[in-house]
Amino acid sequence: MEMEQPQQIEPDTKDWTVVISQGCTECGFDPSYDVTTTGDRLRATEAPWREQLARTDVRERPDPATWSPLEYGAHSRDVLRVMRGRLELMLAEDGATFEGWDQDEAAVKDRYDLQDPARVAQEYAGEIDTTARAFDAVEGERWQHRGSRSGTAFTVETLAIYMLHDIEHHLDDVTR
Repeated sequence: MEMEQPQQIEPDTKDWTVVISQGCTECGFDPSYDVTTTGDRLRATEAPWREQLARTDVRERPDPATWSPLEYGAHSRDVLRVMRGRLELMLAEDGATFEGWDQDEAAVKDRYDLQDPARVAQEYAGEIDTTARAFDAVEGERWQHRGSRSGTAFTVETLAIYMLHDIEHHLDDVTR
């Protein structure tokens, strides 16, 4: 018997790169933080995510058009992996181009809704550790190394801001 697919979430078409310069009024993210603290701020999300992924209602969507805490947690884990890969490319090759990533497709294909919350929490912790250490290691002019995807240009600095916002924003999504 084939498992029923979760209701598809309406794809988010907002250009979230605006948070790099403007911040986010929805979650209060301020992009003017010291990017050298990105690793510490990422580490600070591990315990709250672990708590959210231990909720008894972790699989419940607040409404049909919004991911459950489990789906947001699995997405956040994967954001860390994808962004760390982009960071590594940018540090290896200034001006690197990276593939797009369809987060909505990944959620359905990888069945975020059926994943084991305890395992997602464990994998998130591992991704946090590795990604935080990767950003901790960036020094000096390497923060200005460039990369792009689909015509959108980033520096390592703006990639850090973009990624940290995503992680903190989704934590805010599941706690408010």
